[in-house]
Amino acid sequence: MRILLAGASGFLGTRLADRLTADGHQITRLVRRPPRDPQERQWDPAAAQLDPAVVAGADAVVNLAGAGVGDKRWDDDYRRLIRTSRVDSTTTLATTVAGLPAADRPRALLNSSAVGWYGNTGDRAVEEDAPAGEGFLADVCRVWEAATRPAEDAGVRVIRLRIGLPLDRDGGLLKPQLLPFKLGIAGRLGSGRQWLPWISLADWLDATLFLLDHDEIAGPVNVVGPNPVTNAEFTRELARQLHRPAIVPIPALALKVVLGGFAHEALTSTRVLPGVLTRAAFTYQHPTLPQALQKALNP
Repeated sequence: MRILLAGASGFLGTRLADRLTADGHQITRLVRRPPRDPQERQWDPAAAQLDPAVVAGADAVVNLAGAGVGDKRWDDDYRRLIRTSRVDSTTTLATTVAGLPAADRPRALLNSSAVGWYGNTGDRAVEEDAPAGEGFLADVCRVWEAATRPAEDAGVRVIRLRIGLPLDRDGGLLKPQLLPFKLGIAGRLGSGRQWLPWISLADWLDATLFLLDHDEIAGPVNVVGPNPVTNAEFTRELARQLHRPAIVPIPALALKVVLGGFAHEALTSTRVLPGVLTRAAFTYQHPTLPQALQKALNP
């Protein structure tokens, strides 16, 4: 397929581009800087600028663009960036797709979202039909997903990827935790009772390609593993695989001092199940946390 990829320089985007290329697909990457090779095209989502000719004729668009939620301490400016970087890119792509003649429109738009949609679910397991929760990330996800509507209204198949926490030693949830765990100064966050919707990187990639290929699937899709765990369970398993102790719990107050507004999200319990993928008979390579961590730590 001919695939237009936004967010190609990020942790997930670079890996997806490599996988799609290895599988024989033709990738065009959207970049904000001047292009450096023939597979790149420039755009400016903050100014809603994207040449429709870049989109015309693509079979699918995959949008993973957005500032990292865990990259910096949250202040008001960074909260605005988290929101605008997602909404602006999605709005620009969706409206450009919708404005094309029907024959030139991509068949599918796979647009990133997040399990933050559900807010704090406590111990209650949720699937894709659950309403949006409360809190900053839930509010961001609500407007982020709504920004795909022009493409959907134009008849394009839209998938809203409610992504969990991909596990890989080079990024995502795992990378910042490895050093403190190896030094033996890590532990559960707060009470440790909050649920973590993880997924192995390999399964995230497989699921994305699965959704590109399955034209019957549309709407929100929870891209998470089938067996969520609590933070305490995650902590114990990671410590076991690293052969290190994890006996220094990090109090909620300390998280708030270090992380600012992001501390609330780090302590939020989100017990999310992959209802759509399960019913579509998607096969996981790493359905349990021990399997996923083993793969992440020993690629």
